Amino acid sequence: MLTVRQRMLALLTLCLALLVAPVLPAQASGPPSGVTSGPVWAQASGQAAARNPVVFVHGYNADPGVWGSLREDLRADGYADSELFSFGYDSHQSVNEVLAGRLAAYVDEVRRQTGAVRVDLVAHSFGSLVSRWYVKFGGGGAYVDHWVSLAGPNHGTSTAWACALWDQGCRDMTPGSYVVKNLNSGDETPGTVRYATFWSNCDEVINPDDSVPLAGAANTPVGCLKHNDLLGDDPTSAGVRAFLRS
Repeated sequence: MLTVRQRMLALLTLCLALLVAPVLPAQASGPPSGVTSGPVWAQASGQAAARNPVVFVHGYNADPGVWGSLREDLRADGYADSELFSFGYDSHQSVNEVLAGRLAAYVDEVRRQTGAVRVDLVAHSFGSLVSRWYVKFGGGGAYVDHWVSLAGPNHGTSTAWACALWDQGCRDMTPGSYVVKNLNSGDETPGTVRYATFWSNCDEVINPDDSVPLAGAANTPVGCLKHNDLLGDDPTSAGVRAFLRS
């Protein structure tokens, strides 16, 4: 049980981390309109290229704008804007009762408009829990090819206790929560989805640091980076992009 002093320190740590979230250009949170002629990444012969549209899932108290750097890197790799999607949502709501279902509907719409069979999911922080629930319990295992977690509280984080009394998203991130317990029961990386995590040993929000790696995933330590710094780190970006090509 955390003491009052420990909880106050955790609260200050979490608040500081959220205050220094990177300010990046906002990205549209919905699928592009007017895509009706099948996969925009199809080759001239009609054969689909060997990549999927990417759906980004931001973290707690954030928005789709945090993905600016990684989106630019993917565009430099040849992705079109019409292949990159940012799911925007209220991170103060329930992972299992609300958010995973909304992500499922969003992915269905991406697939409908692009003609893609599967998508790749790239999540940061709290978004890892939302996207994992969708994959494991919401039918996403049939529609997701690659799943990536950047600094995700996959086994919970003690800093979430600081806001758990009044915030459902924080409660879902606490160690031993209903969400964390069920996601890690049995197989942590079920189905044919390919899983990867990227984690830092200097993450001030995820405590303990080794909450991020999952059994059965490609788990990559990124060195000493702050929680939000993984979003703009060049080696982390290179690792994510290489995994999506695998």
